[in-house]
Amino acid sequence: MVNSGHKKALSNVFLFQGAYFIITGIWPLLGMDSFIAATGPKQDTWLVEMIGLLSASVGLTFIVTSLRRQKPPLVLGYSVALSFLLMDLIYVIKGVIGRVYLLDASIQFAFIALVTFLVIKRKQ
Repeated sequence: MVNSGHKKALSNVFLFQGAYFIITGIWPLLGMDSFIAATGPKQDTWLVEMIGLLSASVGLTFIVTSLRRQKPPLVLGYSVALSFLLMDLIYVIKGVIGRVYLLDASIQFAFIALVTFLVIKRKQ
């Protein structure tokens, strides 16, 4: 039987990640100037906005799934978090994007670690 405490904790992790994705996703749409001030110059702002919309879409999926108490979308959660984590690390190391993206990488790593821990605990 699935431990309801672990199930609720996993749902809460997805709820937090969903809110994070929505907030960071719509930020460039609501204020590109402040987004650029915080993260550095961008060549293609339309691409920043598109990634933001995709991020917000994933975040909305996480929130709706959590609030409806449905099974969390683990594959989507892992793949999106890992994608952001890898791109953050690779392009910070290459000097293409600012070190502020290491904060995002840390949040993505924490999400992956928490989900992994809770999935393992749930199976015990």
